[in-house]
Order: sequence, then C-alpha cells, then structure tokens
Amino acid sequence: MTATPPKRPTKGQKIIKKRLKVSSKDWLRRQLDDPYVRQAQALGYRARAAFKLLEIDEKFQILKGRQRAVDLGCAPGSWAQICAKQGMRVVGIDLLPCAPLAGVTFLEDDFTTEAGLASVLQHLGGKAPDLVLCDMAANTVGHAATDGLRTQQLSELAVDFALQHGAKGSHFVTKLFMNGYENEAKKVLAPHYQRVQLFKPSSSRSESRETFLIAREKLA
Repeated sequence: MTATPPKRPTKGQKIIKKRLKVSSKDWLRRQLDDPYVRQAQALGYRARAAFKLLEIDEKFQILKGRQRAVDLGCAPGSWAQICAKQGMRVVGIDLLPCAPLAGVTFLEDDFTTEAGLASVLQHLGGKAPDLVLCDMAANTVGHAATDGLRTQQLSELAVDFALQHGAKGSHFVTKLFMNGYENEAKKVLAPHYQRVQLFKPSSSRSESRETFLIAREKLA
C-alpha cells in the first residue's frame, strides 16, 4: 500500500526537548520524519508496522479466506487490527499489555509456556489457526550481532509454533534479521509449505536489516 503523507515539520519547528538523550532524540526525529508513522496516525492504525502486513498481503495474498489468526508478539496490535478488519477471529499474545480492540482477544502471556499456548488455542475455539503471524523483535542492547541473535531466537520459536499448531493450508509470516538464519529458516519450512519466500516491504526502514519470511499453504 502506497501512502501519500502530509508535509514534514518545518526546519525551525522546536519539537524535541534538549534534555532528551541523543538516542531518544534520534528516535523522535526518525518518527517525525517518517511518512508511514504519519499515515498510520491518519488512518487510525496502531503502528506503522500495519503497512508492512498490507504490503505483504498485496504481494502474496495471505489474508484472503483466512478465518482464525494468531499474532505472536502482537503489541501494540496493528497486525491484529488488520486481520480483524478482514473479519477473522484473532488472538494476539504478548508479554506487554495491549489496549482492547474490537474483534481481537489480546492475551498478556507467553506463548512458549504450556499455559500460554493452551490459552491461545482455547480462545480460538479449540481450532488450529489458518494464519500465524509474528512481527516480534527482541529489545535491543545496541550490539548488532547480539540483537540479531536475540530476535533470531524469537523467530525460531515462531517457526516451531507454526509447524506444530498451524492448520493444513495455513500461511505463516515471521520477521527475520538478515544474519544467515533466514536461509536456515527457509530450509526448515520448505518441506512443510508449498512456497517459502523472503520479502522486504518498502515500509521497512532501509537501514533496518529486517526482512520477512512468507510461507504459504501448509501441507499437513
């Protein structure tokens, strides 16, 4: 989806407080200059990440015909929001709380625990999801290799969830960082899905190493 954003703030406009740390100032500038942030606010999406899923769907048609979606690491809920608008039954789970959203059950829990997993499946009515989504990223520590490995661990857990609990014919999307694991993940998923591809949406920041793995039509 292509956004036509409003104009950027004028150069002389004072919007960043001097007492903020340099890293916080950089983040604020990036947000204020980001057309997807402004467009997400204009359209009522919870985060700019909504456009990543919309672009993925535009290219791969992963939302059409889906009835039950699980959003792993869902906070703040923009991907769940997109799925709910498509009429799906959506269960989102995250260690962080999410504000209520019509058509979505948000669980403040850990999907890797027995209790968290049982809660997800229970809220899906005991039926397997036909769409599994994961846009999780670990909290960064400022070291690129370490941050990549921490997010890789989350991606591995999401891959395992999709393989173990996705319904036959289901689709799976997960965030990855380009550190070599993307090739391993493709090999793991390839025997179980009709198509497995990598895709970087234009709404993904150019400086980010993130990409997305899209696995379609689970075979069993």
